[in-house]
Amino acid sequence: MVKSAGEIQKIRRSVAANSEAYSRTLKRIRTGVREHEIAAELDYQMRRLGAEKPAFETIVAIGERSALPHAHPSERRLAENELLLIDMGASVDGYSSDMTRVAYTGVPSRRVHELYTAVLQAQLAAIDAVRAGVAASKVDGAARDVLKRHKLDRAFVHSTGHGLGLEIHEPPRIGKNEKTKLQAGMVITIEPGAYIEGLAGVRIEDTVLVTATGCEVLTPTSKELVTI
Repeated sequence: MVKSAGEIQKIRRSVAANSEAYSRTLKRIRTGVREHEIAAELDYQMRRLGAEKPAFETIVAIGERSALPHAHPSERRLAENELLLIDMGASVDGYSSDMTRVAYTGVPSRRVHELYTAVLQAQLAAIDAVRAGVAASKVDGAARDVLKRHKLDRAFVHSTGHGLGLEIHEPPRIGKNEKTKLQAGMVITIEPGAYIEGLAGVRIEDTVLVTATGCEVLTPTSKELVTI
């Protein structure tokens, strides 16, 4: 679970390639494009930037399909005034990264804005709880407490995160009942989400390095709700 300096450096390179691939792809997205076409462009850009493959099947979900946490890219086309959720990771020298971001075409509705703000606050609270010696369950609880205040606790249907490295899912699990204490050198994801059937889902995810005094968010991509 604790990564060496060399492993952390490879994860940093994976994170950088992943984020740059996202940035390049976002500039190319227009209404009318299909989910699977966006996924193909993300995968292509990752490979151009040195990844040997995606770390997992790239998730692209539009509109109401973003409420499916593990949606597979489909023929669904992007229209005006819709949410676009992208969950992607690169594998560079065998080491994984993982990131989720949300964009919007047009002007977000008040409900979507409130949903996004709640998830962002939960993600930032969980990140703030990360430090060596803290139980993984405490990090998970920090995210859940925020979502509960927004009456979205039942809309959060998965754990707050997981370790990663050679595999995209490694221990420790950042979940409700995970007693493992974080140690400096662990690399984990922080990815709370809230999913409203028939409306939309929001998940915000970073790759995070645990340090003795806190953590370092490795993912450089902005967490603002980008409009396309």
